[in-house]
Amino acid sequence: MKVLGINGSHRVGKGTAALLQAALDGAAEQGTALGVPVSGELVELSRLDIGFCIGCNRCLAQTSCTLADDMNDLYEKLRDADVVLLASPDYFGTVSARMKNFMDRTRPFHMVENVLTGKVGGALSTAGLNNCGGEGTLALLDSWFATQGMLAVHPRTQGAPLAGGVVATGFAGLSEEGQPQWRSVKADKIGFALARQLGREAVSLAELDGYTFVETNFSATIVQGLAAKFGFRPGG
Repeated sequence: MKVLGINGSHRVGKGTAALLQAALDGAAEQGTALGVPVSGELVELSRLDIGFCIGCNRCLAQTSCTLADDMNDLYEKLRDADVVLLASPDYFGTVSARMKNFMDRTRPFHMVENVLTGKVGGALSTAGLNNCGGEGTLALLDSWFATQGMLAVHPRTQGAPLAGGVVATGFAGLSEEGQPQWRSVKADKIGFALARQLGREAVSLAELDGYTFVETNFSATIVQGLAAKFGFRPGG
């Protein structure tokens, strides 16, 4: 089983990367427990040359992009993955510019057909404060999974729920004077425990058999109409 982790942080190897690695570690642990070989890979978007979508609309007729850059290799990694984990720091209540650009460039994967249908997805975020943007970041990542026809998994530890999703923050509490006290996001024990649980549950879900995905003609009809408008041939 292949688990692909994509880090949308501008900073390589920092808090968001560590949180994503915890999820990959959890995935490997669950693979061992289930007797399933799991290979994990962490991709740093900040190390890749990925241009902006130029709005050419060629993806209305094909499952590939006309731009030639590092996204081409990432397309293949996405195709090969069984589980895709997306992690981004919170920027004004949503994902980073790098992560949003990646999401935009996956448009070819759901216009002609849902290339990623049936794959398992999991979202992670880092933020400065609790309840101050991380949840919005997770919501957008979950929306991307839904758009791609993927199965979004959410962590649930044994006992009482610890949080609504995987968000590790740098907020350590308030001083006696009411001022924020800061820490590294790596010190957020709950966030990292949930990240490992997310990885474990993602592998468990991906390992399940018997899912049947029903295709409809609705998406195909919409794509054919758009392709006709812009003069493209679907599937060409």
